[in-house]
Amino acid sequence: MYNGIINVYKEKGYTSHDVVARLRGILKQKKIGHTGTLDPDAEGVLLVCLGNATKVCGLLTDKDKVYEAVIRLGVETDTQDASGKILKEQPADLADPKLKEALLEAADHFTGSYDQVPPMYSALKVNGKKLYELAREGRTVERKARPVTIYSITPVDRPVGKNEASFRVHCSKGTYIRTLCHDMGQRVGCGACMAGLTRVKVGAFSIEDARTLDAIAAKAAEGTFEDMLIPVDRLFLDCPALFTDQDTDKGLYNGNPLKILSMPEQDGEPVMPSEGTRVRVYDSRGVFRALYRYDKEQSVYKSEKMFL
Repeated sequence: MYNGIINVYKEKGYTSHDVVARLRGILKQKKIGHTGTLDPDAEGVLLVCLGNATKVCGLLTDKDKVYEAVIRLGVETDTQDASGKILKEQPADLADPKLKEALLEAADHFTGSYDQVPPMYSALKVNGKKLYELAREGRTVERKARPVTIYSITPVDRPVGKNEASFRVHCSKGTYIRTLCHDMGQRVGCGACMAGLTRVKVGAFSIEDARTLDAIAAKAAEGTFEDMLIPVDRLFLDCPALFTDQDTDKGLYNGNPLKILSMPEQDGEPVMPSEGTRVRVYDSRGVFRALYRYDKEQSVYKSEKMFL
C-alpha cells in the first residue's frame, strides 16, 4: 500500500470524488482521500492522501488557498458561476474607467475578514441534507454567514472576455470564490458571476508541481509512481525530529509515552524541548512513525498522531 500525498492537477469535468475513484483504480488501493472539494468546472491543485497519510486530510483542508478566478460582470446566476441559470443580465463594459475603478474598489473592500453567506449550490449540509440537493428541488433555505479571510485580491493580466477580469485571490479555508465574485458584483452594482477558476496553491503545494491523472497512470504503469509521492513527514518539517533506538521502537509502535534522554534535532542541531513541543518521531531504522508532544511535568513525549 502506498503512503503519502500526491499533488493532483484536477482537470475540468472531474469532481473531487471522480479523482479519488480513478486513483483507486490506477493504484489498486482503497485507502485514499482528498483534502478539499473543487467544483467540476474548476481546475488545479487537489491534494490527495494515500494510506496512513489520510490521517492528515483535515490538516491539509485547513491550509490557506490561492486561486486565479475570472469574474464576469453584468451576469447573475443561480449557482453564482457561469454554468448556472441566468437570473439577471445588464450592460457592463470594463472599457469604462468608472466601472474598472469600481471593481478595484470592490476588491479592496473585500480584502480582509468578512462574513460570507455560502451559496445554495454547495455541499454544506442543513438538517442533514446538502444545500445543492435542496437547490435542485427548487428550495432556498436560510444560510448563516461564516467568517472568511481574504488576504489579497490582485489583478492578473491575461486574456479574458470583454466584460471579464482576472484576479489572484489568497484566502482562508472555507472561502467560496464564486460567492466572492457575486458579492463583488453586488458591490459594483451591475452583478457578477464566476466565469473560471484555477486553484494554484494549497499551503506550500503549488500548481507547478501538480500532475494530471494520465501522468500518474503512466508513472504507475512504469512502476515509478513513488517518485511522485510526497512523504507525510514533509508536512511537519517545522517540528524537531526525534529518533528512537531498537529498545524504544516497541513502545513507539504501541503509541506509549516515550522517555528519551537525547534531545530532538532541527536541521541537525539539538533543540531543548519545552511544554507542548511537537516532534516528528522516527524509529531506529529512520522511518517516520508518529507525532508526539512533550509533557514537561512528566518529562515524557506523549503520542498525538500515529502513522504506522
